[in-house]
Amino acid sequence: MMKKLLFLFLLVASSASAAEQITIKDINDGKFAEERMAAVRPLADGESYAQISNDGRQIVKCSFKTGKQTGVLFDASTVRGAKIDHVDGYIMSPDGKRMLIQTQTKPIYRRSFTAVYYIYLIENNKVEPLSDGGPQQTPIFSPDGNQIAFVRDNNIHLVKLLYDNSESQVTKDGLFNHIINGIPDWVNEEEFEFNTAMTFNADGTMICWLKYDETNVKQYSLQMFRGMEPQQEQYAVYPGTYTYKYPKAGEENAKVSAWSYDIKSHQTRQLDIPLDADGYMPRITTTNDPAKVVVYTMNRHQDQLCIYTVNPRSTVSQLLMKEQVDKYITNEVLESVRFTDKHIIMLSDRDNYKRAYVYSPAGALQRNVDMGQHDISRLYGIDDATGDVFFQAAGKNPMNREVCVSRANGKVETLAGDDGINSAIFSQNFNYFIHTWSDINTPSTITLRNRQGKSLATMVDNSQLRQTLSPYQLPKKEFFQFTTSEGVVLNGWMIKPANFNASKRYPVVMHQYSGPGNQQVLNSWTAGAVARGAMFCELMAQQGYVVVCVDGRGTGGRGADFEKCTYLKLGQLEARDQVETALWLGKQSFVDKDRIGIWGWSYGGYCTLMSMSEGRQVFACGVAIAPPTSYRWYDTVYTERYMRTPKENPQGYNDNALTRAGKLSGALLICHGIADDNVHIQNSMEYSEALVQADKDFRQLFYTNRNHSIYGGNTRYHLFRQVLNFFNDNLKK
Repeated sequence: MMKKLLFLFLLVASSASAAEQITIKDINDGKFAEERMAAVRPLADGESYAQISNDGRQIVKCSFKTGKQTGVLFDASTVRGAKIDHVDGYIMSPDGKRMLIQTQTKPIYRRSFTAVYYIYLIENNKVEPLSDGGPQQTPIFSPDGNQIAFVRDNNIHLVKLLYDNSESQVTKDGLFNHIINGIPDWVNEEEFEFNTAMTFNADGTMICWLKYDETNVKQYSLQMFRGMEPQQEQYAVYPGTYTYKYPKAGEENAKVSAWSYDIKSHQTRQLDIPLDADGYMPRITTTNDPAKVVVYTMNRHQDQLCIYTVNPRSTVSQLLMKEQVDKYITNEVLESVRFTDKHIIMLSDRDNYKRAYVYSPAGALQRNVDMGQHDISRLYGIDDATGDVFFQAAGKNPMNREVCVSRANGKVETLAGDDGINSAIFSQNFNYFIHTWSDINTPSTITLRNRQGKSLATMVDNSQLRQTLSPYQLPKKEFFQFTTSEGVVLNGWMIKPANFNASKRYPVVMHQYSGPGNQQVLNSWTAGAVARGAMFCELMAQQGYVVVCVDGRGTGGRGADFEKCTYLKLGQLEARDQVETALWLGKQSFVDKDRIGIWGWSYGGYCTLMSMSEGRQVFACGVAIAPPTSYRWYDTVYTERYMRTPKENPQGYNDNALTRAGKLSGALLICHGIADDNVHIQNSMEYSEALVQADKDFRQLFYTNRNHSIYGGNTRYHLFRQVLNFFNDNLKK
């Protein structure tokens, strides 16, 4: 009997030790990437959707009811005209007769890019170039589908499809680093999260747009080298610079204004919209009334949002709605606003939790959708015929999301509510939706559902990924909750090493982001470092670490009071909560309190530095990737949303990673891309100098010509190997 038990024990131990090992290269090369549905667009018939095929050569039409392909809208191998190797994206005309095919895409900043677009007439299977004058940005169709406006070199151009694709130039004052027409400048694109700033009116007789005059905005120069992957030969002997306008906190922004162009008379007019001298216009959009376009304005403090309807011919504006809240308005509110024939809907956290508010077209409040002490996280839309409002909510707890509907009578029903993250893409008539679900331990499943939430077909089950993962025998991620010494309840997740032994004491690596409104503690397959099932975190667990992530104060999903409590003091409470997490972990029987490390990227890098210099010496080491080190050097829109200006809030600005450098405790690795247009290398350069003068030892790595994402060629593989090696050097006995 004893021999049999010994054999079984050895068999189990052998099986566990035989688990396949995760490698950074496999993560970086996409071995653990999920299968997704690419570029899904609901079609006007309400019964169909389009998507790009897996090989990027076709755009196919599929049934919302069955998921089966019902047609091919575009095929690169059979199309007449130009040769197209790969479809990067597409835009369907409102009448469904044409498409714009996006190819040769080249990124500019986070959301902006140039591409070569082709006009594709579905009926005759022929493509023609949108323009022969060079790549284009953000093309849009007129409502009747017969005109296309686009931006090139900061100017708006117009193509008339019924006049042999004749092209004319609408604006002529666009100039790099001075005047921008129809697209946002760097800071508006990055922080208000949009990349197009123009629209047609409802009958297509006018083009309306936002103009940014950034002449007086101060410049920042990124130093560029030849580098590799790709090489830039113009810098082979002498380095060069990329210089662009970047307004830092408290400095002057671009002056924004709204304009219209009468396509028939060629008359250009400035729209008369009330705006503070230093205010913002974060959106322009159309309505179904040719005499009305909509322009949003915000004050510089971003605690007041005004929505105006504007007549593009008379230029007269009228205030439609005004939203004012304590502290600041979040981007989720901006993104949520929807205009229909009968309603306007939007999110607001004016009563602490995000709720949906339904208005008449004239701006009169009709009702709100209330989930009690839970946030509505996304608005999908409203069905004008029934009054049903479709949305996503954290209805159970901050870690989960459900797809719900609020009936016109106020009754709320859950359409997709399994534990995990549920999201939806609805058909245009709301009779169907594409439902995506995952949880923290399970890759996504994508199904089709009807209006009542009944599952109709499975489109993606990621069975291949599950098979790929099986030999790795990944330990489960577990949620936990604890209360800090200040009485704050925090949520987290944890991965314990394979063959976990509760009688041993393990080193811990804490990963976090911690920025305002962000959540890392989600019941989602994309939670954790590098997403993709938190595979880098799983790799660390395989190496013998307990891996932990905790959302501190200031993060999302728990109402405005919790999210906005860091107002005017970014990094202070967040750092305290990460230190409290380390102290709590140190009391657990399976944790070695002297071997706890912390790391993060961007805001997570900032919080890493703030936590390591908080005063309580709980971290043996940390890694800060692309960290802001003083918010005096970050941009106006983001920083002032949470901190106001340096002149208004000197105390808040003066407590930062830079001023805390002398209190740094633990070994530190700083990594930064030299060509980071978002968090400038200035942050790490000045911080490293502060550490030198404070006589603090540290390591730093800089990546040539890399931006905030630090990728290209072998870069990501190298970066994550350094992170892993650094923790191994400092936390392994």
